[in-house]
Amino acid sequence: MPHFIIDCSENIMALKSPKEIMQIVYEAAESTNLFDDGDIKVRLNPYKYYNNGNTINDFIHVFANIMEGRNSGQKYKLSKQIVTELKLMFPETPIISINIRDFEKATYCNRSMV
Repeated sequence: MPHFIIDCSENIMALKSPKEIMQIVYEAAESTNLFDDGDIKVRLNPYKYYNNGNTINDFIHVFANIMEGRNSGQKYKLSKQIVTELKLMFPETPIISINIRDFEKATYCNRSMV
């Protein structure tokens, strides 16, 4: 159920393949044991045009959308694990970040629920 959406500068694709980038985020999320096997979804959006504080510094930002119910400590562990792995993969990339948003169980719906 968790969705990890990776936004990044297009230049990142020249350093590693999209598959490698998505896989490292998948594995980092899986390693936290917060999610059921096979439920993790990862997508990637490279940007050709962007402005980072009036610079064109390369960046990676992950939007993590997870079902409510995890505490702040668990979310911090998830954030830190993903940023740590991305930093190892991209040691020269100056901007690597993540934020976590909770899905509300009462309002979430998918195809199998209808």
